[in-house]
Amino acid sequence: MSAILLPALLLSIVLLGIHSYFGIRIIRRGIIFTDLAIGQMAALGAAVSLLFFHGEGIYLLSLAFAMAGGLLVWAASRRSSHLEAVIGLLYALGIAGVFMLLSRSPHGMEEFHNLMAYDILFTGMDNVLETAILYAALGAVIFVTEKKAPKGMREMMFFVTFAVTVTSSVRLAGVLIVFAILLAPAFIALTFTEKREVSGRTAPRPLIIAWGVGIVLNLVSIAFSYRLDLPTGYTLVFFHALAAIVTAFIPPSNRS
Repeated sequence: MSAILLPALLLSIVLLGIHSYFGIRIIRRGIIFTDLAIGQMAALGAAVSLLFFHGEGIYLLSLAFAMAGGLLVWAASRRSSHLEAVIGLLYALGIAGVFMLLSRSPHGMEEFHNLMAYDILFTGMDNVLETAILYAALGAVIFVTEKKAPKGMREMMFFVTFAVTVTSSVRLAGVLIVFAILLAPAFIALTFTEKREVSGRTAPRPLIIAWGVGIVLNLVSIAFSYRLDLPTGYTLVFFHALAAIVTAFIPPSNRS
């Protein structure tokens, strides 16, 4: 049992580590659907690879499409006063393209489900290690950029590093899992800390809270899906989304 669950749990924690940072930044910026849009563009690149190249170069194509999506969002953030509309339309473009391409594949629906929420129980330890190394390197780039780069470069590098992160995550977990892990722990953490700050009490850093909440949700989700033989990916999405929605309706006085 542990041999099956351990890689999935470790992968979910690795994903949580960097996505919580991006989630907090995205919620504070008010560009909530950026992850879905860029993730869907990465999935579109994967669909192109699956249909036309039999899966060859799937990571590079996903990365190219995600980078294009990230740069489009960055450019729109500088030019458009209706950024959320642009992000929503980019998501619509991506998911429509995925359906159009995979409708031509004999295994289209199976491939579509994998792109949306892959069953991470089938993840190998080598994939977990590779992802951890990549995200550690991205974390270093983000740290240096935030400290040293001018504002315009920081903005662009935020979307570039986010696109690289999402591409790797979508390949391993799927668009919906990435979206849930990105937003739910960050939302819960920000809701908790903001209410404490308003009441004048000291609050832990939102990132620390997001990591703690996310780890608990990942443990519960993976154990629940294994016990009841449910799809692990969709179970993760369900529990993360449910916890965030419940948090939104807890009275402020009870959030401390």
